[in-house]
Amino acid sequence: MNRLFTPLALGFRVGVAFRRTAYRRGWFKTHRLNRPVVSVGNLTAGGAGKTPLVMYIAERLLNRGWNPVILTRGYGRRRGADIISLAPGSGRRVDAREVGDEPALLARALPRVPIVVCADRHRAGQVAEESFPVDVHLLDDGFQHWRLARDVDVVALDVTQEFSDWALLPAGRLREPCAAVARAHLVVLTRTELCDPLTLHDRVHRLNPQARIFLSTTSLRNFVDVQSGGPFAVQELRGQPLCAFCGIGNPSAFFADVRRWGFSVVAEVAFPDHHVYSVEELRRLTHRARRAGAVALLTTEKDALNLPPAWDSEIPVTACVIQTELREAEAFEAALLARLETVRVGK
Repeated sequence: MNRLFTPLALGFRVGVAFRRTAYRRGWFKTHRLNRPVVSVGNLTAGGAGKTPLVMYIAERLLNRGWNPVILTRGYGRRRGADIISLAPGSGRRVDAREVGDEPALLARALPRVPIVVCADRHRAGQVAEESFPVDVHLLDDGFQHWRLARDVDVVALDVTQEFSDWALLPAGRLREPCAAVARAHLVVLTRTELCDPLTLHDRVHRLNPQARIFLSTTSLRNFVDVQSGGPFAVQELRGQPLCAFCGIGNPSAFFADVRRWGFSVVAEVAFPDHHVYSVEELRRLTHRARRAGAVALLTTEKDALNLPPAWDSEIPVTACVIQTELREAEAFEAALLARLETVRVGK
């Protein structure tokens, strides 16, 4: 947290409060879709493990016979079509620069799920309902998106990040005061493998006694060779010096996870969230890795989508494919479906 920006953070808090009041009093209009909406969001500006949680929920809904669609803004994409509809398909491949890195990652991980990219998520939902057999919307990063009415709010909170009203933007990473968690129906504390979740668990419970609180961890599923797109054997990197780099909301958590998975990191480089890499940046990164004695570059799956399409590396570049695991998976699924069934019956 940067205390020099505390006065600006107070101004930011006033602006957030005004916007929330404007929607609650009807000064700004909230729109509702024909199908229920499950928002998966957070209180911080990225880095809470939200995208893996969206994947987790989508897969469980599919397994239960639901037909989800993901509505996402597509942060950081090039200006082009203001709305992009990605139909499901096993061979679906999209350009992260055109749709945004998170939609591209979701499209790769969830080939059976349609995705609609648009800053106006209500319009995206309308297009989805017209185009696909949808019976539930997954609103990616929707906790502060007041324009679209939600039926279920799932909030991800990273236990490694500061949870304090003093950490509001731009002094910290919080988009809203901590009391906003009282709006959540389900709360998932992420990255509990890196930090004791008890303190945050107790505080969330005091702020929102009605919400169910669940604990999750981040696990390594496998490695992918970035240039070929094929699998990369984990054992080839065990005991080898590696240079880890990423441009995500919480880079320190990625570096800590890599070490926890048993890999030797001799250099680590962090870029801004959603960073789109240039060839020259990667040349400098490769040079730095080789000077540190690294035999390979290691990054996240999301970062891999932001690398230049035509780039030959002097050393292997591998991406970690991760997944979210909930400790009480069945209880979480039951709580989510119970709320959805209530909404569906009510409609």
